[in-house]
Amino acid sequence: MGVILLDIGNVVVNVDFMPFCRTVSRNGEAGAASIMERYCQGDLKDRHDTGWIGPNEYLAMIAADPLTLDLPLDRLRLAWQDIFTPMPDCADALETLRRRHELWIMSDTDPLHFAFLIDRFPVLRSMDRYLLSYEHGWLKRSPEAFRQVLDSTGLDSSMFLLIDDREVNTRSCAETGIGSILFRSWAETLASPVLAAFS
Repeated sequence: MGVILLDIGNVVVNVDFMPFCRTVSRNGEAGAASIMERYCQGDLKDRHDTGWIGPNEYLAMIAADPLTLDLPLDRLRLAWQDIFTPMPDCADALETLRRRHELWIMSDTDPLHFAFLIDRFPVLRSMDRYLLSYEHGWLKRSPEAFRQVLDSTGLDSSMFLLIDDREVNTRSCAETGIGSILFRSWAETLASPVLAAFS
């Protein structure tokens, strides 16, 4: 039995930040695009996802930005969190994987998103372990994220397989000897020769 390292975003659930950006934008679509660039990608978000900026501080930054509407904090928080929808065929696919492997979540995420995900998507509650960037401080595009997995478990890299939708992450894990599948759909993933060989 090996360990599948599962990404969350666009693997277990779909992610779309634009509903958040539109909800909080003071200046329509143009403002939403600027909010996306400022808070949903780039250095600030990386620092939030790795725990260097806490969730309350992050929301306060967004609330104070002239680009955003004056919204109650609870509405701003929910807008930030409520960006996920179910991924087709995921629950059945995870049950198939679970028959032969442990399932560990390995996600670049922040505390607000993870709390929402666990609350709204029961499939995430049954994972065997959670490796979260805001707790350990590394994003998966850095090989250090995967070296930490190996160092903390004492397991050989051959015991792990990453399923992730971002090629930069699959390249990063390869530097540590961990195999991967670049996710496109669950049907394609379950039919992958890499998964068959891992089994």
